[in-house]
Amino acid sequence: MKLKYQRILLKLSGESLMGDQAYGISPEMLEAYASDVVAAAKKGAQIAIVIGGGNIFRGLQGTADGMDRVQGDYMGMLATLINSMALQSEIEKQGIKTLLLGGLEVKPIAKAMSRRDAIEGLEEGKVVIISGGTGNPFFTTDSASALRGVEIKADILLKGTRVDGVYTADPEKDPKATKYSTLSFDEAYEKNLKIMDLTAFTLCRENDLPIYVFDMNQKGNLLRLLQGQNIGTLVSNNEL
Repeated sequence: MKLKYQRILLKLSGESLMGDQAYGISPEMLEAYASDVVAAAKKGAQIAIVIGGGNIFRGLQGTADGMDRVQGDYMGMLATLINSMALQSEIEKQGIKTLLLGGLEVKPIAKAMSRRDAIEGLEEGKVVIISGGTGNPFFTTDSASALRGVEIKADILLKGTRVDGVYTADPEKDPKATKYSTLSFDEAYEKNLKIMDLTAFTLCRENDLPIYVFDMNQKGNLLRLLQGQNIGTLVSNNEL
């Protein structure tokens, strides 16, 4: 089956790797995420991944506790590198080659992010994992995923979450919340829907990079989405 989206940027939260744990990386969640990525890659999808580090350290939380913001943000970037290394190891264990790049170059673990290297890796069939955020403080991994998606000319930015799309309200708190199937960027902005941070959201809108919000915790959803099944919420410049 021909894939609806050929080249994707997949954004995952670090917290999602915790599973039922209070912190750290759940081996079960790591295996499940890698399995879905591998299945999609074997169908021919070109996959780049940005993963957060909130399961290990969050810069803003450190700032709230009195830590210098810049120092805290760099610590958060290193947390994303740990998660990226774990995901890299699991994906390769399942039989797909990877390339680990970083907003921060950390020899001999991660080469500095290069658009040319990333696209070359994707075209060679590797899963490209981009760690270290943007490499600069004051930017979230949401912003990093938008930036990297634009850089590699992704067809779409997929935001994997624990809910199956964007709702009128938090579905975990409001049983009357209803899900949007599609939204325009302008409508999402006017409704103040918290899809991604404003920097990331603006970058996607201005560069015509659609965002698709879906439940990554449902096994097989990544491939279903790539094959065209409507399982989440599409946000784009033109509602489809």
